[in-house]
Amino acid sequence: MEPNVRIPSQSIAGSRLRKHADYQRAYAASRKKQSASMSWFLAPQTDKDAAPRVGLTAGKVLGKAHERNRIKRRMREALRRHVELLPLGCDLILHPRRSVLDLDFPKLEAEMVRVLTQARADAARARSATSNRARI
Repeated sequence: MEPNVRIPSQSIAGSRLRKHADYQRAYAASRKKQSASMSWFLAPQTDKDAAPRVGLTAGKVLGKAHERNRIKRRMREALRRHVELLPLGCDLILHPRRSVLDLDFPKLEAEMVRVLTQARADAARARSATSNRARI
């Protein structure tokens, strides 16, 4: 990461999943999807016009506390730079792999863009399928 490069600040703090029950509901309503450096879950929210929410998990299998914290900081920064790609009306949970720790940041950022773009397309497809069923 280049410390002198300033990106306009856009926070994801207001759009975080916070409660255990929210995580459990998202896990139950979604299927696990894989990418090169993370797995992710996308679940529709009950309120279709709600702001998108994102959750980030880093279990002990990823390493010691300082390594997990570094993984989460890197993931949050990549998310912050592309928060506009979060799918509307959905909850997204990201499970990073240990490889995120050693991955070059531009590659991590590109992976995050791919995941967010695919999540957005999946959410749009699910919304259109739901609206088609409602018309029948």
